[in-house]
Amino acid sequence: MQKNILALALALCVGSIQFPASAAGFLVEHVRVFDGQKIQPDRNVLIVDGKIKDDNFKGKPAADISIIDGAGRTLLPGLIDAHVHAYQYQDLPLVYGVTTQIDMFTNVDQMKEINEKMRKGENRDRADLISAGVLATAPGGHGTEFGLAIPTLSKPEEAQAWVDARIVEGSHFIKIVIEHGSEKRPFNSLDNATVKALVKAAHVRHKLAVVHIGTLQEAQDALAAGADGLVHLFEGKQISDAEVADLINTAKRNHAFIIPTFSVLESIAGMKEEDVLADKRMTVYLNKTQIQTLHAPYGKQAHPDWLSVPKKLTVAMQAAGIPILAGTDAGNSGTQYGISLHHELAAMVDAGLSPAEVLASATSVPAKAFNLKDRGHIAKGYKADLVLVTGEPDKNITDTRNIVEVWKDGERVTAQREQKQQEIALQNSQKTEALELPANGRIGLFNKSKLASPFGADWGASTDAFMGGKSSMTIKLAETETANEQAVLNIEAEVRPGFAYPWAGLSVFTGKTPMEASDLSKFNTLKFRVRGDGNQYAVGISVKGSYIPIAVPFKATEEWREVSLPFSKFQGLDPAAITVIAFNAGPQAGSYRFQIADIRLLKE
Repeated sequence: MQKNILALALALCVGSIQFPASAAGFLVEHVRVFDGQKIQPDRNVLIVDGKIKDDNFKGKPAADISIIDGAGRTLLPGLIDAHVHAYQYQDLPLVYGVTTQIDMFTNVDQMKEINEKMRKGENRDRADLISAGVLATAPGGHGTEFGLAIPTLSKPEEAQAWVDARIVEGSHFIKIVIEHGSEKRPFNSLDNATVKALVKAAHVRHKLAVVHIGTLQEAQDALAAGADGLVHLFEGKQISDAEVADLINTAKRNHAFIIPTFSVLESIAGMKEEDVLADKRMTVYLNKTQIQTLHAPYGKQAHPDWLSVPKKLTVAMQAAGIPILAGTDAGNSGTQYGISLHHELAAMVDAGLSPAEVLASATSVPAKAFNLKDRGHIAKGYKADLVLVTGEPDKNITDTRNIVEVWKDGERVTAQREQKQQEIALQNSQKTEALELPANGRIGLFNKSKLASPFGADWGASTDAFMGGKSSMTIKLAETETANEQAVLNIEAEVRPGFAYPWAGLSVFTGKTPMEASDLSKFNTLKFRVRGDGNQYAVGISVKGSYIPIAVPFKATEEWREVSLPFSKFQGLDPAAITVIAFNAGPQAGSYRFQIADIRLLKE
């Protein structure tokens, strides 16, 4: 059985060819080369000791040089994703040909570890990481909502010390946040004087200063402060030609670059990366949890018109000569490492850039923008970070997905790619056992001694306090009241500012241990009875591998009513991988009161 599974996995390998192991080096013969800027037809590229020794080799190769046939194929520089948050799945980028990730906020210890491996030339088994480390934000600002204690600042006088501390930690560049949020979810933000001081402090130390923004005004403020680049564009349905011209002129004066990040903007607009999700060349490397993330965009409804502004800006900026970099913001819901860059390239072409311009945006352009002088091109002396694909991606951008081979520092990634496919094929062949529940489907088994569930864990309070928030709540069993002959819980919550997305609620882990997934695929509907103060609440269901629950709102009216929520309302939910079910108040600050009873999972 297992041999058959492994054979199936290997059969799925796109264009897999058993190349001889590279000893002294290898030669890719008669291959089209995209050198980072343009196509060079019929080249012979010689690789020795992890470097490109000759990008147009004419002689006779040494006897110990392996020969690789490049006919009908295109050799690309290793792809660079110019915006990620690389806190997990370090094995994914390389299998998709992403040999460098530019990270905008990650764990400092991880950054230090990879920095050391890169310094020693020992980082061949994963993508290089060029990281900002910790981002610069205000107390309570964007970046503080993830429960990590990070150093913040609030005035210009603190800027130089803050920047110097990041450089000591090993940051390659400085990332600054200007983000005021929305009326419903406001953020504290750095003021313009502090942003300008941070940019100056970074430049004093010969470091780039890039800025996260979310609106046109924030983009203008960042560029006016001297930012070297914007790491996002912003959603919108309309923008005037005058506003486009003004932003372009400001960016050109600064010699600034732009990373549109269509992948995450589409997620916010409720759009999935349908192209790569439907592409077996791409999904063969992802387990169910990793695919689930792509099925769970931030937005609950699709609003493709929200992409009108970033598309218009990207095309206009490219035409104006402003460097455009391909970046995904992978690490967010609706995105995934490696695979999302291939979607990003297609999204940029869809916006109006040519395939050749887009290939440059993922190779030579980010290399130049971030001063990475050893990569991004196929030329003598450069790192042998390479991707060999079938076809002509400079004409059809989706040919980047026809990956034949990836090399990192001259080492083939074939073994990793094949092993990954084998692991996924084996996982997909193993069926989980769907959880059995009582015939009545009740998962809230409340009594005076405990708030039990059939899962093994009891129901309990869940608040933002463990993420540094200030919300609180109490849960009490109603002594005399029942609903549908079932025990009633009285829940009172105080949702307070102090966390970006404050909440307080009632929750249960569905597994035997916290965050262990349970297969609830035998059920398709969640039902419960509720009444309360008239406020809106939300049912949040979390799945394995995702830290953000999939939420559906409900209202707690004055009179008891039954709420029935089909799983189909929870966009992207995989019922076979549920970890938490919760009933939450928030994110608006205030006092909340509701009663709940008769919580059931049913098949209808």
